[in-house]
Amino acid sequence: MTTLLAGPFNRVEGDLEISLDIAEGRVTAARVNSPLYRGFERMLIGKDPRDALTITPRICGICSISQSAAAALALADLAGAEPAPMGAQAARLLHAVENVSDHLTHFNVFFMPDFARPEYAGRPWHPRAVERFTAAQGGAVRAAIEARARLLHIVGLLGGKWPHTLAIQPGGVTRAPTLRDRIRIEADLRAFRKYLETQLFGDGIEAFAALATADDLSAWSTGDAALFLEIAEDLSLADLGRGEGRFLSFGAYPGPDAPAFARGTWTPEGPPPLDPSQIVEDVSHAWMLGPAAHPSAGDTTPDEEMRATAYSWCKAPRLAGRPYETGALARQAVHGHPLARALAARGGDVHSRVAGRLLEIALTQLLMEDWARRLDPAAPYMRHVRLPDEGQGAGLLEAARGALGHWIRVEKGRIAGYQIVAPTTWNFSPRDASGTPGPCEAALVGAPAPEDQPTPLAVQHVVRSFDPCMVCTVH
Repeated sequence: MTTLLAGPFNRVEGDLEISLDIAEGRVTAARVNSPLYRGFERMLIGKDPRDALTITPRICGICSISQSAAAALALADLAGAEPAPMGAQAARLLHAVENVSDHLTHFNVFFMPDFARPEYAGRPWHPRAVERFTAAQGGAVRAAIEARARLLHIVGLLGGKWPHTLAIQPGGVTRAPTLRDRIRIEADLRAFRKYLETQLFGDGIEAFAALATADDLSAWSTGDAALFLEIAEDLSLADLGRGEGRFLSFGAYPGPDAPAFARGTWTPEGPPPLDPSQIVEDVSHAWMLGPAAHPSAGDTTPDEEMRATAYSWCKAPRLAGRPYETGALARQAVHGHPLARALAARGGDVHSRVAGRLLEIALTQLLMEDWARRLDPAAPYMRHVRLPDEGQGAGLLEAARGALGHWIRVEKGRIAGYQIVAPTTWNFSPRDASGTPGPCEAALVGAPAPEDQPTPLAVQHVVRSFDPCMVCTVH
């Protein structure tokens, strides 16, 4: 057996290293290291609770609205308040725009350029992959960047700027859109639909959203989605990066009655209950001090002596003692979409995770169009919320990459505790006290690792199928 240190990885957000045990040309074990400690949770201690709305979005520059929305939910929960209904709808739209933009960037800029590499020359699809997905040059890459810029124009109209908008607050959003704004938002969404139907899907998004089985998906024959499916079939990506089959979602886009995409867990055997009180952050293999604890009682104190059993700055979140995969595939499987459940029933794999994001782009576009049509310029978009001097709150929602939670504790009007568990904390967690690997570590076992590849291509495909955002992972 040999050991290979793979990394740093390009085209992922942040710093990532992976130690691979290899025998007979395949990975037998993996240990994922988040090597950059950032300390955001420590920065928040002693601050005014409202400062969380300014500081936490700066954890990341590509999912800052997710962090902002989670912080606003945590403060609203602290105060026992609800946002103005139309403000909640505007916040949904803001958040959905960012999540779809993230999915689009992942597919075109982070994931698909791998297949334009010269190592795949000779494959029947390689010339088309080069034409469409060569980094910074491919036709699909350029079209996606243009479409993304037009879509993010909506954030400018509703939120003032992107990233790091302060528009989302515990009581709603800071700006009521005018009728002119609504017309412009609808125009931006029509332009984005045109991009999806001429480039990404090559056909109506309703048709893609209606796909119900793996065979239906395999038969899709148009757009860049079809090129991905052809590549996935040729390279057997459905057999690569198999997960444990446990999926988690905190529910996406909360509204007055329920989130637009459901909250819960899902496994092929049936959905175990989601009880957030059973979440524990295990630190047995993290360079952190303190016992395992629920995030509301947790702490983020670096271990200055860097104990030998640890190998990452990332903690290991567990739900009822077990690791869970999170992301678009998990979200849609929990919500009950038949295609997502058919794909998730295999346990999760490279093909299914990417297909799950494509499916969610189509589904979310339909939601955004509906939410934009129902924006009422005459309605109130903000309620006054008074924050108490003592108390606790939690904000649980779905970023593009999966389940995101903020837990705040306030004493004497100041933040006494703040913990953040991000999607990549779940997916790229190290082992826990029982030695159980995190989802990505488990998915890497069995990946081909030829001697002539310093960072094996199959390993890169598995890692990027989770779309890691390492800067969100360690605080």
